[in-house]
Amino acid sequence: MEVGTVLDWVQTYKEMLVGIGSAIVAFISALSARGETRRQRKLQTESLRQSIDAASLDWGNAAIDALARSAMFARTRNMQPNDGAFFANKANLLVAISTLVDRGRMFFPNYNPQTKGAEKEGAYRGHRPPILDALMWTYHELEALTREGGPSSEDSGAFIDECRRLLVSELQAHLDPRRKNEVVERYEDQESDDRRDAIGKSDALKQKLAARRPDFKFGKDAQPVSQP
Repeated sequence: MEVGTVLDWVQTYKEMLVGIGSAIVAFISALSARGETRRQRKLQTESLRQSIDAASLDWGNAAIDALARSAMFARTRNMQPNDGAFFANKANLLVAISTLVDRGRMFFPNYNPQTKGAEKEGAYRGHRPPILDALMWTYHELEALTREGGPSSEDSGAFIDECRRLLVSELQAHLDPRRKNEVVERYEDQESDDRRDAIGKSDALKQKLAARRPDFKFGKDAQPVSQP
């Protein structure tokens, strides 16, 4: 093809060629922007995860401390100078643990909310996760504890230590980067194998609490802990 003919062809289809070139440039720019958007979203997600992990670790440290102090209190209850000091110290621990349970709901929501507690506020529907059960079983053990001791109270410290081990294990699993759950959903998959194992351990502690404290009843309906 002669040069003149080529130039004539280019001149004739110049607008079309410019349009095609612009479309190619726009397509490449769109791909680049899409890749950058994905990169930014990934960075934002990781930043969110790190923030959640830092906040839940702070919560977990406070919970571990509260359980350690509770176990020591149980072991030294008869060393309290009088009943007033005993009940004041016990009340402080109960308030701390109760607060930690509600703070923990920000990181560890109830599972299967559609199956239980439809009449309750949203955060309290469903079943508590095992990590919060560990705090609640400690709360109930302390609540039943007396200064003199009494039946089933001699090993209260050991029972609370078991609760603390469950909490530590669950917190470690929650913070483990190898767990492939999404940031917000990673504690939602309550039917996974590791979840079933933790739930089983929590149920075992609940039954142990029922055996230790047969007169204790849960909830506003006053159902014994030994009932499902």
